[in-house]
Amino acid sequence: MRARIAALMGKEFAEFRASPSAILPVIIVVLVTLTIPFIVLVAIPAMTGENIADDAAIGKAIELAVKYMPALGGLSREAAAEAFLFQQFLLLFLLAPIVGAVSLAAYSVVGEKQGRTLEPLLTTPMTTAEILIAKVLASFAPALAVEVIGVVAYLLLMSIFAEPGVLGAVLGMRTAILLGLIGPLGALVALQATIAVSSRVNDARSAQQIAVLIVLPLVAMVVGQVAGAFILTTVILAGVALVLAILWLLLLLLSVALFDRETILTRWR
Repeated sequence: MRARIAALMGKEFAEFRASPSAILPVIIVVLVTLTIPFIVLVAIPAMTGENIADDAAIGKAIELAVKYMPALGGLSREAAAEAFLFQQFLLLFLLAPIVGAVSLAAYSVVGEKQGRTLEPLLTTPMTTAEILIAKVLASFAPALAVEVIGVVAYLLLMSIFAEPGVLGAVLGMRTAILLGLIGPLGALVALQATIAVSSRVNDARSAQQIAVLIVLPLVAMVVGQVAGAFILTTVILAGVALVLAILWLLLLLLSVALFDRETILTRWR
């Protein structure tokens, strides 16, 4: 089983390398996400002479956040504002694996339908579960790798340009849950949903639209916390991760049920 999955993953990786545009969306998202925080928190204040900590809305948000992020309490106003906002921008890095996984998954299934290369695969002895696992892992791995590179670069730039103590305040259990659990699980949920949709459509764009259902809540989380409307505590984030894990397992079962080999073979002839 593992040998067949590994062989199909190798085939998928080869096709991705032959079509660099498939991974382009995740690279663009990472570069934009990496650039925006330093423009907002470093470049603009340096050019205008204004301090982000003087903003009333940010001050209110930090007062609320200190209750759940004690590390902010030991920093200066400027450093606390930077640490708070840098951590909120970390949420945007969760978009990279989601966008990348969805793009690759849609290309993997719909692209093979359009290229008439899915039919030979479905006639092999590989089970439906093996095919789906191989495609999920093949789409998930590159997206996650790009995200890891982006996060490492983000933390490195933070250590160079941010106020003293900011990096230490950002690194913690909350960040670990965001990047280690919610990011990958969110990508798996979007990826599994895309695989399920891809088995029923012949347009990659239709399959990719499922990512909006995951992206919009993440954007709302960023906006809501920066505005001081609410703060997502470590416990809440752990709960979100658990919900995503359960949702992924349910979508995995749904994907296997929807991926009807005979129907796909006859429908796409």
